Amino acid sequence: MDKQYLKCYLVAFLEVVIKIEVKDNNVEQALRVLKRKLQRDGFFKIIKLKNTYEKPSEKKKRILQENIKRVKKLNKLKNRI
Repeated sequence: MDKQYLKCYLVAFLEVVIKIEVKDNNVEQALRVLKRKLQRDGFFKIIKLKNTYEKPSEKKKRILQENIKRVKKLNKLKNRI
C-alpha cells in the first residue's frame, strides 16, 4: 500500500514541518487533522495578531493576562500532584 502524506510548511518565526498521513485518499479527514493540530499550536492566534495592529498598551495588557493565565494553570497542575 502506497502511503501519501500531506505536508504543510509554515513560516512564522521559524520553519515548521507538519506531516499528516492521508489514509484511503481521504484528504478532507487529513485537512481536519491538520487544522486541529494548527489550532492546538496556536497558529491561527499568531496569524490573527500579525494581521491587525495592536496598540502597545493593549499588547502589554494581553501579555500580562497570558502570563497570569499560564501561572494559574501551572499552579493548578502542581496542586494536583
